[in-house]
Amino acid sequence: MNLDTLNPAQREAVEKTDGPVLILAGAGSGKTRVLTTRIAHLMEDKGVQATNILAITFTNKAANEMRERVEETIPGANTKEMWISTFHSCCVRILRKDINRIGYNRSFVIYDSGDQITLVKDCLKELNLSDKVFEPKSVISAISGAKDKLYNPKQFKAIHLSDNRMSKIADIYALYQDRLKRNSALDFDDLIYKTVELFKEEKEVLDFYRSRFKYIMVDEYQDTSKAQYELIKVLAKEHQNICVVGDDDQSIYGWRGADIRNILEFEKDYDDVHTVKLEQNYRSTQIILDAANTVISNNIERKRKKLWSEKKEGELIKIQLSDNEVDEADFIADTIARVARRDRRPYKDFAVLYRANAQARSIEDALNRSQIPYNIYGGTKFYERKEIKDLVAYLRVIQNPQDDISLKRIINVPRRGIGLRTIEKIEDRASLKQESIYSVLIDIDTNSDISTKARASISGFVDIIGTLRTISTVYPVSKLIEKVLDTTGYLDELEKDKSEDSQDRIDNLKEFISIALEFEQNNEEKDLQTFLTSVALTSEQSNDEENDKVSLMTIHTSKGLEFPVVFLTGMEEGLFPISRAVRSMNDSEIEEERRLCYVGITRAKEELFMTLTKKRTLYGKTNPSIASRFMEELPLECIEKLNKMEKELTYSKANYNILDKYTKKYMNNVNKSTVATNVKATIKDSQKETDIDDIKLGSKVHHPKFGIGTVVAMVGTDVTIAFDQQGIKKINKEYTTLDLL
Repeated sequence: MNLDTLNPAQREAVEKTDGPVLILAGAGSGKTRVLTTRIAHLMEDKGVQATNILAITFTNKAANEMRERVEETIPGANTKEMWISTFHSCCVRILRKDINRIGYNRSFVIYDSGDQITLVKDCLKELNLSDKVFEPKSVISAISGAKDKLYNPKQFKAIHLSDNRMSKIADIYALYQDRLKRNSALDFDDLIYKTVELFKEEKEVLDFYRSRFKYIMVDEYQDTSKAQYELIKVLAKEHQNICVVGDDDQSIYGWRGADIRNILEFEKDYDDVHTVKLEQNYRSTQIILDAANTVISNNIERKRKKLWSEKKEGELIKIQLSDNEVDEADFIADTIARVARRDRRPYKDFAVLYRANAQARSIEDALNRSQIPYNIYGGTKFYERKEIKDLVAYLRVIQNPQDDISLKRIINVPRRGIGLRTIEKIEDRASLKQESIYSVLIDIDTNSDISTKARASISGFVDIIGTLRTISTVYPVSKLIEKVLDTTGYLDELEKDKSEDSQDRIDNLKEFISIALEFEQNNEEKDLQTFLTSVALTSEQSNDEENDKVSLMTIHTSKGLEFPVVFLTGMEEGLFPISRAVRSMNDSEIEEERRLCYVGITRAKEELFMTLTKKRTLYGKTNPSIASRFMEELPLECIEKLNKMEKELTYSKANYNILDKYTKKYMNNVNKSTVATNVKATIKDSQKETDIDDIKLGSKVHHPKFGIGTVVAMVGTDVTIAFDQQGIKKINKEYTTLDLL
């Protein structure tokens, strides 16, 4: 087949088919094209049978796209015999055939998250454990983490013997697995976990698949977990024809089990690895890539690569400092409207990215005011989220108890023992008497059809609403909302659930308090009725089906997408990087946040705007802002400040020890921002000139974390360095930035 349309690095990746191959594919470098062309090359030029190829991706969409592209490249190719699938789909096929060998029924069912919760509750009941203390979702999360690390219940308990709570969860895990097996069921984590177990216990099965899959390819390898890593490693152990494709700089899912070491240490896992770097970017301008390259170069745990583009011209990255999140959102909306008119761009060319879902609310409001259509991806529009609709329903009932629709929504939220059958009886009585449901609830003691327990719960609910109605006349709306969340137990129920989804809901509820504070500041009439009217008008959306809309999404959701114009918002310390990463003082968490910033920057094809505020009201609190450390890392020649700043931005000092050392050593009593800029320019110039092969014994080098040192030993890519301040350390020069001094 013709490979002339590939660039040299892409062609090298395609033609190197035997032995272990690591393809480091930078953002926008055409990795999907390389993978599909590689499969076609194996079949058409190397005579490999479709049945001997296994290609693993992370989503069904990616798997289908890969299959379609192979079929387009080789018309008539029998791709049905080729395994192009996700990890889970691949494992289901294997288990359906042979799971009976490890004591399971081959007709097993797969439990979803709801089934898991039900099963965990049954286990808690059997073990006489409280579901308040051992919240089912948090138990499932712990069990999932154990399976992801390939720990069985005994191993998990042994690890946590000194932790009473985790030891109890190990007991739940053991019973949970026993019940799954008794029910001929697996959960999603089991699909990989049990496949690895099958391969370890049944060599005949393993040998069959090793013999079948002579060529294995894995996409997005930086996102693989421990279990996924072991699955691939055991399959590829004998023939070693394993090709993994990924970008360590885009490893952003550590919080859900992805282990960046899988790609960083691939060359240690296999012999004679052939590494190819795809560095030519076909998406973005060079200015955008220079910014991305410079920011990510501050990470220590990474493979060296530098994206470049033939698109040498381009707009500077625009930096906008706003007074607050409302002004920030207005700037975004105004800029979208202006650029759309100026360049005749459709709205679908624009994307607004944020670190936290709660940031979307002020942006939605601004776009609504400007009548700019938008879609929220990977989430629900702020005012359509369940927790917000629940809270608004409470406020509507407080304002107007005759609102039957709102009352029915919250009468048993959070759960208070008022079931559907009871509600139906109340509705029937209200209909018969032609009264509101609330009127019936007030006289519930006279209704003999309702059980004593339900009547008690209803009386408690009526008391809550009565109390809230009384204080609504004297409390400002923001304080009333806080009282609703506290008195009803809504917030308490979410706080007991330690899942990430519950934390997002808590954040959104706190953000709704921000809306109320904003309302109180900007309106003469500050009563509850006026506030609810304002919310109704703001949240009203057009229901047209047009696709020409601005895209709103988290940076995590944006991975794999691209847009001509991108807004990267909330570039503030504690927001991006997120506060938990800052508080942890953990380099690996900060590095993952920096990789996320790199992903955000490289979503932009032509124009990139980065916004931050002097102060921000978020989650119900107003705080002064500190510019993100990632803003400090941007190269000055790539940015343009749109508004005249009253004073230079204050940047976080975290992670800038090297700048402080240079400052103390070479310049005292000099403006620090000037020193930082000069030092960064010096380091940047050094990086341009340095080749890792130039590092020799005795070389004086600079390490971004440990400072200046002297090379005292070298074995392969491992370099032993005696640092002036940090002692002797062994470092792999392939994925650590070392600069000759």
